[in-house]
Amino acid sequence: QGAATASGTQGAATASGDQGAATASGTQGAATASGEYSVAMASGWLGKARASAGCAIFLAHRNDDGKILHVFAGIAGRDGVKPDVWYRLSDDGVLTEIADQQGGAA
Repeated sequence: QGAATASGTQGAATASGDQGAATASGTQGAATASGEYSVAMASGWLGKARASAGCAIFLAHRNDDGKILHVFAGIAGRDGVKPDVWYRLSDDGVLTEIADQQGGAA
């Protein structure tokens, strides 16, 4: 039930304990939820998140001025959200799978 927060540029937060929360709010930040029933949230510009099966994933997409244009909430392993895969929202608000080396810490 711990929490990890990364607020700096390309910061990384990982929640590995059960019911933990990882939040990345900085530019190109990365959030990972790997503990049972944990949460990963990336809310910064070009942020990304990944979650193990059964964990929640939250993403925000911002324009260059920081305005929030799109949001996504889901559970890894359901509705097409793959577990342990990095995701980011596209400019159109579509959940997009990305490679580890694309933007932010992996």
